[in-house]
Amino acid sequence: MTAMEFLPVLFMVAGIVLVAAGTLFVSSLLRPSNSYPEKNMPYECGVDPAGEAAGGRFRVPFFIVAILLVVFDVEAMFLFPWAVVLKDIGLVGYVEMFVFIALLLVGFAYAWLKGALEWEE
Repeated sequence: MTAMEFLPVLFMVAGIVLVAAGTLFVSSLLRPSNSYPEKNMPYECGVDPAGEAAGGRFRVPFFIVAILLVVFDVEAMFLFPWAVVLKDIGLVGYVEMFVFIALLLVGFAYAWLKGALEWEE
């Protein structure tokens, strides 16, 4: 492969960088810059923040739920291509995907049994 074959990729990357930089520059010119303390406070569903959230810290269950969401999104991302090529991969691919799903279910069951999905009042 020669360097000339990568020239379209270089143009695409340069275009993306220019569009991103231009967007950030124009938005910095157009945005209002009237910052005041009430505007910079954490916002929690229209209620004044109290407790730990008043300092900008969030409780661990928020992050655990976010991590579980990412895990199951990745699972769904793997299931679609697997379903498309199911006839081509045969029984071995079929069993491997069920092992993958079983491992994810074990992780989900572990999080559930440890109380990661329970919200304290």
